[in-house]
Amino acid sequence: MKVFLSGGSGFIAAHVLDILLEKGHTVVTSVRSEAKAQKIRDAHPEVSKDKLDFRIVEDIAEPGAFDNALKSTPDLDSVIHTASPFHFNVTDPKKDLIDPAVIGTIGILSAIKKYAPSVKRVVITSSFASIVNPDKGNSWTEHTYTESDWNPITVEESTLNPANGYRASKTFAERAAWEFLEREKPNFTISTINPPLVIGPIVHYLNDLEALNTSNQRTRNFLQGKWKEEIPDTGTFIWTDVRDLALSHVLASDPTNEAAANKRFFVVTGYFSNREICEIIRKNFPEYIDRLPGKEVQGGDYPKEGLYKYDNTRVKSILGVEFRSLEESVTDLVKSLKAVGV
Repeated sequence: MKVFLSGGSGFIAAHVLDILLEKGHTVVTSVRSEAKAQKIRDAHPEVSKDKLDFRIVEDIAEPGAFDNALKSTPDLDSVIHTASPFHFNVTDPKKDLIDPAVIGTIGILSAIKKYAPSVKRVVITSSFASIVNPDKGNSWTEHTYTESDWNPITVEESTLNPANGYRASKTFAERAAWEFLEREKPNFTISTINPPLVIGPIVHYLNDLEALNTSNQRTRNFLQGKWKEEIPDTGTFIWTDVRDLALSHVLASDPTNEAAANKRFFVVTGYFSNREICEIIRKNFPEYIDRLPGKEVQGGDYPKEGLYKYDNTRVKSILGVEFRSLEESVTDLVKSLKAVGV
């Protein structure tokens, strides 16, 4: 299989890239700079240019951003679109988050339709943010979230705060993808991957401690003694391991897997709490005990009122993914953080 992977230096994409190469596929990946391309090259010295090549796409929200990258990449079977807009400071959620996410998604789909007619499957990284109904809270105990749920957020609500802006950007971008499919009737089918919090080892050659994805920052904060006095609220209580998530992208990208065509995949492993992360570190890494909150320290537990339910049957039955445990995920994450100097 020949695959175009957008945003190849991202946390999730770096694992997708590794799995694609392990399985013998040919990968062309877009990155924002030649420096990032070189880092990935250096980490895969045994892989030749005909199996791993690069295209520079500096800003995915620019009109026509992917046109040249796809024009110059013939005979593609699949596209895995993980790249999301890159902004340090969000001052205007619509301009900084929502518009770029929607433009980036429509832009790559339009470019595939126009310049990559051989593509039969497009996989898009979406999020639980486009499934969840935030107004119902965590203790919506009678509800089971599935792929049929959509975040009901409106354009008006999206500009109220950055959290709403982020959820809206994921929701509107994914809706735009499904609307494109309906309107444009392209040669390809779509699968979207909708994970909640993503935990697991960083790919060492691409990450520094300040650029960690938000989910993994929790573990770093424990290791650095930042949460010694009080464990913060967990917020979102469901998670998945980055390697299982990456594998889900790869399996969904296979055009011969017809059951995955035009479906969403809610890739969720199970429940977790910040306190559980703390106890896994305490059990497996005694050298950090002095930095961890004592067992008597408050916070980070599950809500007493209970939690919403989730259903990951589709991921297991159609993609065949078997999920890692929280202990394995956190333990491997800590090892990867130690390797970069936590």
